[in-house]
Amino acid sequence: MTDQNITRIELDGKEYILIGTAHVSKQSAEQVKEVIQKEMPDSVCIELDKQRYESVVHDSKWQKMDIFQVIKEKKASLLLMNLAISSFQKRMAKQFGIKPGQEMIQGIESAEEIGAELVLADRNIQITFSRIWGSIGFKGKMMLLTQVIGGVFSKETITEEELEKMKTQDSIDSVLSEFTEAFPRLKKPLIDERDQYLAQKIKKAPGKRIVAVLGAAHVPGITKEIRKEHDLKALTKVPPKSKAPKIIGWSIPLLIIALIVYTFIANPVAGWQQVLSWLIWNGGLSALGVIIALGHPLAVLTALIAAPITSLNPLMAAGWFAGFAQAYLKRPQVSDFESLSEDAVTVKGFWNNKVTRILLVIVFANIGSGLGTFIAGTDIIRLFFNNL
Repeated sequence: MTDQNITRIELDGKEYILIGTAHVSKQSAEQVKEVIQKEMPDSVCIELDKQRYESVVHDSKWQKMDIFQVIKEKKASLLLMNLAISSFQKRMAKQFGIKPGQEMIQGIESAEEIGAELVLADRNIQITFSRIWGSIGFKGKMMLLTQVIGGVFSKETITEEELEKMKTQDSIDSVLSEFTEAFPRLKKPLIDERDQYLAQKIKKAPGKRIVAVLGAAHVPGITKEIRKEHDLKALTKVPPKSKAPKIIGWSIPLLIIALIVYTFIANPVAGWQQVLSWLIWNGGLSALGVIIALGHPLAVLTALIAAPITSLNPLMAAGWFAGFAQAYLKRPQVSDFESLSEDAVTVKGFWNNKVTRILLVIVFANIGSGLGTFIAGTDIIRLFFNNL
């Protein structure tokens, strides 16, 4: 057994053994088993939160998902990102003949075999995504979705050399590497904060000897942060939403309505042109988004009708209405939830599975509506100035 990926730390009378792993490496899983059997630790910490632990241990988690609840809670985009990142790992794991997260599964099994305490040491992934989501604007959100989905499906195979490179990256960061270069501040919630959270959880693990199974990208940061004290409550706090987006969200519709009303008074013909532009661009591009997602014709119609209205109300979104229509008309069967994990590995599967198609309908309808608002709003301003 090589000690190449093992870091040992002596601190306050406790010994910490950090195993830096690749999330899709068979050798990493084997090393985890060997280290735990040899060291016989009091605790085994794994880089999972409760949600990801459940998904790793119970493959049936998707079967319990209520798609209507997902839409109501406005979690379609986050769920789609979760699935996309999961599919990226599955595709790599399938190519190299290993189950995704096998090193974490091995850590769980080995801890149970020797009677060690199992510690779920990572921060809740939804909190991480919320802190990322809150630090980028609309443009950033669109780029992020594009980057995640594009990164998932950009290549059919991955070389051994690329896999070795990924051993130095976090499992999520490997998908978002280009995006974090464009938005350097995302490194803080994605890597740095999680290093601090993981370090504190590992430090507080019971016993004198602790083994931690970690993605190799986190080992250097944890080695530094474990010598400090970190406030877990502060690291798990979802930042309050800024009032600026809400102010802007209401200001734009009010401005558009005011411009149309003024133009109607000055020139009714131009006013009708503005209304028509708003209806065509907003409804048309939102409907086009649903068509791209291969949504049901009535979901397309729903987006066409809803988008011009919802774009004037920041509390609503065309995608929700189109998504509800799609979910009602093409209600997912048990088989769709059962095959969700496998279907999410390919582009074809994403579009064929009824669950992911609903998510695509929601996201693409909203993207279309957002583009329509921008184009139609620009046209309305143009017509307004032409009739001053």
